Amino acid sequence: MIKKVLLTGLILTSSILIKAQKDETKELNCYNKWSIKFDERGAEEVLDGVYSDVIITSRVGATSKCFSGKAEVIGKKLTKFYITLEDGSYEEVKRTWKDKSNSEVYIINGISKTMITVNTELINVLWPKKIKPKKAAMKQAPEPTDD
Repeated sequence: MIKKVLLTGLILTSSILIKAQKDETKELNCYNKWSIKFDERGAEEVLDGVYSDVIITSRVGATSKCFSGKAEVIGKKLTKFYITLEDGSYEEVKRTWKDKSNSEVYIINGISKTMITVNTELINVLWPKKIKPKKAAMKQAPEPTDD
């Protein structure tokens, strides 16, 4: 009886440790990696113009894809955006949008407001060249000496 209880306890402990290890090794998707970088460093304001160095993210559930692209900003709002194709040409991103989520798309901290399609695809446009430079690290003080 004691052996069964110990064995059950050992199995439960092992399964908990394995699950914790899996949770720790979960990889971030491309959108999350960029979002963290923007949150940590901040971004300069995105001014009106056409940018051919943006990243377009598409997320459905836990799956995320990031594409190189081009975007047009007018009145500090995203108006059109395109995915760069392998041959260097562009294809405009056109979807059926839920609740007009593609209108009045403001850009905050280098990332556009999330646009939602009727198929629950989440799309954002990111301006990686607007990320602020990395701040200098704090200088460590010297250790005390016997002088």
